[in-house]
Amino acid sequence: MLLDDYNTFCASLPQTTHVVQWGGAHVWKVGGKVFAIAGWGDRDTLGVTFKTSDASYDILREQPGLRPAPYLASRGLKWIQRLTSETMDDAALRDYLRESHRIVASGLPKKTRRELGLAED
Repeated sequence: MLLDDYNTFCASLPQTTHVVQWGGAHVWKVGGKVFAIAGWGDRDTLGVTFKTSDASYDILREQPGLRPAPYLASRGLKWIQRLTSETMDDAALRDYLRESHRIVASGLPKKTRRELGLAED
């Protein structure tokens, strides 16, 4: 996945905002809360970090090309960083980014979700 593809996909998700911070990382947020970070990786592949469910974290952290996200995972948070597409292709990455957005949005206060049009019926 190229940086432009990553940014275009994250921008397509509901109520997202984008900022470049932390030394040039492309950070995407929903309701002011981070759901995806990109920028760290080798020369050929964009490094993408995203929030996961507990079950997904336990599975993904052991897969080649993936690792617990530096800093975030060391604090007990369930975030994975994809460094290569060895075991997670771009389609799967988009699915995980979509799920990360959903997880983060569902953790927002009900009032905020309603204001953003993200409230579940």
